[in-house]
Amino acid sequence: MGGGVRPTDGQLRDPSNTQADLRDLFARIGYPGITSHTFRKTVGSLMDDAGLSARAAADQLGHAKASMTQDRYFGRRVRATGGAAVLEALERTSPDETCG
Repeated sequence: MGGGVRPTDGQLRDPSNTQADLRDLFARIGYPGITSHTFRKTVGSLMDDAGLSARAAADQLGHAKASMTQDRYFGRRVRATGGAAVLEALERTSPDETCG
């Protein structure tokens, strides 16, 4: 194939052949665990980190549903839910006060 992943005859490539060629190329240059999906994940994560919407990332990644992008590519942010304050208040009360 000549070391690259570009077709030499100007025709479209079969996606499975492209994946195999990319896998071989990445392994040859010292990145055996890298796949094309790694780059998709990176783009989605960077868009999330930049504060862009799940809809914008879904459009970039070609997803019909923003919820799929959000579930798969966006990190779950830790939010203050108030649960810790409730548990701390329970800890400070006596057992008699919590049963009543």
